[in-house]
Amino acid sequence: MREGNIFKTVIGGREVSVETGKYAEQANGHCIVRCGDTMVMTNVCMSDQPRPGMDFFPLSVDFEEKLYAIGKIPGSFKRREGRGSDKAILTSRLIDRPIRPLFPKGLFNDVTVVCTALSVEPDIPPEVWGMVGSSIALSISDIPFAGPTGAVVVGYVDGQYVINPDSAQREASSMHVTVAGTADAIMMVEAGANEVSEEVMLGGIMYAHEEIKKIVAFINEIVAAVGKPKLEMEYYHVPEDIDADVRAFADKLLDEALATHDRTERQNNQDRVEAETIAHFADKYEGKEREIKDALYYMTKEKVRAKILDRGERPDGRKTDEIREIWCEVGILPRVHGSAVFTRGQSQAMSTCTLGTIGDAQKLENLDEDDVRKRYMHQYNMPGYSTGEAKPLRAPGRREIGHGALAERALEPVIPSEEEFPYAIRTVSEIVSSNGSTSQASVCGSCLALMDAGVPIKAPVAGIAMGLIKDPEHHRVAILSDIQGLEDFLGDMDFKVAGTSKGITAIQMDIKIKGIDREILTTALEQARKGRLFILGKMLDVIPGPRAELSKWAPKITVIKIDQDKIGKVIGKGGETINKIVEDTGVKIDIEEDGSVYIAYTDAEMGEKAKSIILSIVEDVVVGKVYEGPVVKILMSNPDRMGGRDRRPRRDNRHDKDGKEQKKDEEPQQLGAFVNIAPGKDGMIHISKLSNKRVAKVTDVIDIGDVVKVEVIKVDEKGRIDLKLLEVLSKAERAE
Repeated sequence: MREGNIFKTVIGGREVSVETGKYAEQANGHCIVRCGDTMVMTNVCMSDQPRPGMDFFPLSVDFEEKLYAIGKIPGSFKRREGRGSDKAILTSRLIDRPIRPLFPKGLFNDVTVVCTALSVEPDIPPEVWGMVGSSIALSISDIPFAGPTGAVVVGYVDGQYVINPDSAQREASSMHVTVAGTADAIMMVEAGANEVSEEVMLGGIMYAHEEIKKIVAFINEIVAAVGKPKLEMEYYHVPEDIDADVRAFADKLLDEALATHDRTERQNNQDRVEAETIAHFADKYEGKEREIKDALYYMTKEKVRAKILDRGERPDGRKTDEIREIWCEVGILPRVHGSAVFTRGQSQAMSTCTLGTIGDAQKLENLDEDDVRKRYMHQYNMPGYSTGEAKPLRAPGRREIGHGALAERALEPVIPSEEEFPYAIRTVSEIVSSNGSTSQASVCGSCLALMDAGVPIKAPVAGIAMGLIKDPEHHRVAILSDIQGLEDFLGDMDFKVAGTSKGITAIQMDIKIKGIDREILTTALEQARKGRLFILGKMLDVIPGPRAELSKWAPKITVIKIDQDKIGKVIGKGGETINKIVEDTGVKIDIEEDGSVYIAYTDAEMGEKAKSIILSIVEDVVVGKVYEGPVVKILMSNPDRMGGRDRRPRRDNRHDKDGKEQKKDEEPQQLGAFVNIAPGKDGMIHISKLSNKRVAKVTDVIDIGDVVKVEVIKVDEKGRIDLKLLEVLSKAERAE
């Protein structure tokens, strides 16, 4: 058996071990990270050559959730894992974002990073160990990589920061912040918080960085022991002669093209310069269009960044802290429970809010010990027409899932509790126009839609995207509020901050350079706070708070509580009872395991009727109480016919106890009748209780189908109910 290499350290107060060299020997890099009973395996590979025509870095990162890790068999038809869950996709993005900037520019070989959760202890989530494992596997491999990086999760419990909190600490924490970085700088932040201040958030990020430095030092020890020499490779670059010639020809042309503040005109000008430059060098650099375009791209990047750093002039003419024009509207879709449009510059989100019963909540099958039910859902869609592109519609990709999750995380802290507002809530943002910061436009639009729907949110939420232009050579920095597409594309940071007037609810930060420091973070957070408050003011000018009433098209919900042991009575055999209630009233009913019954209705009268029926089923029958209900059975003296509807005489011979033959075709006697006094509850009227006078046959007074008023005279120890007839309310129509 091959012996592996095991390295140990302590991270966040827990022992962590890393094993290499024992498995997956054909991968470029491999490791298994273990903390407690949670184990994550990471394997990285790189192709020998770039694919023909490749003009970008094809990094692929996948986090695999294997349900065997928690002793579960998948619930799918094939009983195997299919497409990754949203959580797996979001984890893949977490792993990807801090490592992507650390690969060499011009590396176009395929690189794959595959993290597999092999075993999961519920108290120790595997996601952060996938992030650490990817850094280790890449660092010890021969793949060029300017790491290592480290990663931790930070919580804030009772005024104290906690590294990689356990389940109880996560439940009590006011924020959940994932931070990744190198020994020198922060590379990525992903945060959800319950309206924490900028100071608390910044403190948590810097606290995380101190732990990250220790992780990086630990990984460097592993690299020193088992790391492979990095491959010597030739990276793609624009040849010097082409670069020099293009710069000489296009320098002034590009300055003129970028002079306008109008986006469409500027893009048309850039396209014209590109066409002229390619045509000019068609003979000299035949077949080198890609290199010419790349040279123009680098020139454009330099010029846009220089204008911002030198003159504080952004492509659209704004100042660095200036926000684009904003306008909003609500209630635009008449049959939708809540709707809104949020527009900021050329970024526009049309958002909707739909209310449903608790049964409409999303059920998730993941690596948690118990399946999760998600009551608030936010989804984000960005079709091609939002950027003027003729692209076919596709299923949501990783970007759409990531942006939707970010907006959901931003709004979730202000969603009222299930006790306050017993609804499942779905918001959807359709991005109908895009020019940067659409994820934050979806936060603002969805907040407006929630208020338009009458959801009693705790506070309004707005979001803003911040950018960064950094010139490390001359120690110059420009932080940009409300970045547009070009600034995102050519800048060094995409820093999204969402929150209320009180504090932060979500952060997502991606760095495209080697990281940022505390000073930049502090300035960016404060500038984002001011921008967020400005945007909130614009939103509240349109709708100052949640509407007092729900839309007339939204279901109204009544919640009642019943004993858990009576849930079966409400459901009935095979769902017979509950289905009958739904059929008769048109309501929707959801019953929780704790006995909470949710009745959703649009007709108040039918909702009250359904509630009364359910209460009548679960309430105890009281002696002396009067009920109404139909006669459902006639009780016969013949035990073979007792309770049946067939009252035909028997045709066989009967004998008494002395063996004497009784008369044939003797008519069985009618002993009484059963009345349905509530769904699933029948009581019996004995023939003697039908009248004060003698009654020869039950059917002389009542028959099946008659509606009667009865009084309960007895309930025995087995729950059997005896009734007395008070009144026949209606006679059933019977054929003669």
